[in-house]
Amino acid sequence: MNIGIPQERRDLERRVGLTPHGVELLTRAGHTCYVEKEAGLGAGFTDYHYERAGGRIVYSGEEVYGRADMLLKAMRPTEDELDWLREEQIVASFMHLPAARRHKVEVLLEKRVTAIAYETIQEEDGTLPVLRTMSEVAGRMSPQLASTFLQSDHGGRGVLLSGVPGIPAARVAILGGGVLGINAARTFLGLGANVFVLDRNLERLRQIDQEFNGRVTTMVAYPFNVARVARFAEALIGAVLTPGARAPIVVTREMVRSMKRGAVIMDFSIDQGGCVETSRLTTLRDPIFIEEGVVHFCVPNVPGAVPRTATHAFNNAVWPYIRRIAEAGIEQALKDLPALARGVATKDGEIVNEALSAIFYAGTGE
Repeated sequence: MNIGIPQERRDLERRVGLTPHGVELLTRAGHTCYVEKEAGLGAGFTDYHYERAGGRIVYSGEEVYGRADMLLKAMRPTEDELDWLREEQIVASFMHLPAARRHKVEVLLEKRVTAIAYETIQEEDGTLPVLRTMSEVAGRMSPQLASTFLQSDHGGRGVLLSGVPGIPAARVAILGGGVLGINAARTFLGLGANVFVLDRNLERLRQIDQEFNGRVTTMVAYPFNVARVARFAEALIGAVLTPGARAPIVVTREMVRSMKRGAVIMDFSIDQGGCVETSRLTTLRDPIFIEEGVVHFCVPNVPGAVPRTATHAFNNAVWPYIRRIAEAGIEQALKDLPALARGVATKDGEIVNEALSAIFYAGTGE
């Protein structure tokens, strides 16, 4: 199989779709890997590393797309990349299509592209093995980001997360007790913050209480509880996930308006549309804005800021699926690996993912 690893084209996105070690394993198995010039440089992988692994360096994104049967990326294709797609290619990346423009889904359908969304690859037990890696990274990054944006020079409240003797620590509210939320809670606790975790699942809250030996305050995510923590939190972390679907709005503008001036909202659900009514997309280059007196951080590709760690992490998780597609072909791989099949968003000109289909065809009568 011809496999393409293009350079990521989103601003400051420095992750890469496959490591040199992955290229080496594929080329040893008889496959051909086309790597765009400097595709891995941001993650610390030079063209020499890829050539030594058996990869073939090409000098434009269009050439990578033209040669590849399967494209491996970190983020979904940009407008330019959509133009380069060929009929019936395979594209694998973090797609987040429910939050994408309708036109992008239409192009995937018109070109009969098999689009594999890493974030919806799901095992029988409900775990999301590839998304989990990025949630772990983002969750562990959240305290260092929150501490920065709470500084007054960033428009923040001027609060130290840990406090100091005689001054209480900051209060952090985490909406969602999943992988990202738990990793955020653990790291915030390590810095000395007072942590509150809200989730709709009471059994999940029991598990969190046990895991942290009661050091985290747990609350059921009823709207009145969300409103309550919004009023006192210095930092509010949105970690709400509905796999494959748009994130629900759980923090209203009225709740944001009630927050302390200079408090920080970090909406990590923004890649699925956001869970805060006042959220709008930001970028790693321009990560924050102030709305209703509150600092908002709404970057969809936070792990892109630590590209070497993030690339290794998601490659470890996605490798078994990539290997099976390469050795057996997409049809057999989907039969052999049900988890991979659940990750397919579009195939043969049709939307395969039910949640995406519901959003795409909503109100069209189709």
